Amino acid sequence: MPTNKTLASVALGSALLAASVQAACLSDTQVADFAAAQAARTPAADIENLSEADAVCTRAKLNVLHARNLGEVVGYKAGLTNPAVQKRFNYDQPVWGVLYQRMLLDTGAVVDAAFGARPLFEADMLVRVKSADIHKAKTPAEVLANIDQLIPFIELPDLAVQTPSKLNGPGVAAINVGARLGVRGLPVDVPTTADGQSWMLESLRDMRVVMKDGQGKELATGKGSDILEHPLNAVVWLAGALAKEGITLKPGDLISLGSFSPLLPPKAGQTVVVSYEGLSRMQPVVVSFK
Repeated sequence: MPTNKTLASVALGSALLAASVQAACLSDTQVADFAAAQAARTPAADIENLSEADAVCTRAKLNVLHARNLGEVVGYKAGLTNPAVQKRFNYDQPVWGVLYQRMLLDTGAVVDAAFGARPLFEADMLVRVKSADIHKAKTPAEVLANIDQLIPFIELPDLAVQTPSKLNGPGVAAINVGARLGVRGLPVDVPTTADGQSWMLESLRDMRVVMKDGQGKELATGKGSDILEHPLNAVVWLAGALAKEGITLKPGDLISLGSFSPLLPPKAGQTVVVSYEGLSRMQPVVVSFK
């Protein structure tokens, strides 16, 4: 059976071929310069006015470089799933990026506040795929039947360019949705009973996601329904978007659902705690910045 890495490589090649016909994306040199700046944690040249086809092509080139340095593909992230974040980037639909093995840290991690050129943090959540049948899911209930874990998650994206405000939706997609690091907490198993799944579906929709600092001061809040009316709708969208590019989700893949909170800049000495009120089995996830 092909590995996730093989499937991703095939999809990247297909995307490159398709995009080469439809649009002129960033050149290999421009993408290499962006990746070098990102690795050095210095702002890269601005990326402006890309079409969706430009973004597909540019992301594919960038992820070829990421795959050499960041380990195996471990999953995918849906971005711009929150209307408030869409408004920030003047775009009305989600975008997606790839998650790699070396991006993921465990709860309690201590991270340099300057972990990127334009570092940010946000309250998020991961889910783990149980079956490739997730591509057939059209509703949150059908998604829940095809995942086996929920995982608390603080994403640490890096918008990476000199002027992030110039990024539009395709620009965000082109830079792999700013994927840089993320801190995951303790997983919660998805119930197997009908009553348990009904409870979890309602809890995910209605939960209050709270982000506080180490002294208990509230930094931001959001609701489960802030993501596409139900957070598992992000999975429905992502599975469809990946399928269009020849990528099939497989058991064990992780999916980042998007932001329940505003994107905030980290400060040295700051601790961030995200909790999921109403999802009673979910423990908080913690990151500290040095």
